[in-house]
Amino acid sequence: MKKSITIGLALAVFGATAAIAGVVQDRQDLMKANNAASRTLGGMARGTTPYDKAAANAQLQILVDNSAKLPSLFPAGSDKDEGTVKSGATPAVWSDNAGFIAASTKLATDAKTAMAATDQASFAMAFQAVQGDCGGCHRTYRKPPAPRPAPPAAQ
Repeated sequence: MKKSITIGLALAVFGATAAIAGVVQDRQDLMKANNAASRTLGGMARGTTPYDKAAANAQLQILVDNSAKLPSLFPAGSDKDEGTVKSGATPAVWSDNAGFIAASTKLATDAKTAMAATDQASFAMAFQAVQGDCGGCHRTYRKPPAPRPAPPAAQ
């Protein structure tokens, strides 16, 4: 009996740890998808890529959909690094969860607004709000990235 209880507890702890590591990886994958969409949209906003309303709206829809998923990817306990998966979230995600959810909702709202753009100029203006949402959320709810190593000196 004791042995089966011990095994059951060990499996429960292992399962919880794997679930936490899985959710950290899931949110990192979601953020990578947001980054890829934002890069495409940024090119259209800057005019380095031709503005295409259908393509822009497809990328904006990724941001809208991911904004809806984002709050559920930060369950209690997922603030810890697990194995090789490192959490980049700050404690503010959990201590100011209402603010975090509001930031996610604002991103979705601003992305939907940007979908109404009719040309490159109106899209560029609307996309500024989306970029501001991403930056504001990262400043508050994301640990700063590690500094990049200096490039080698020219010889």
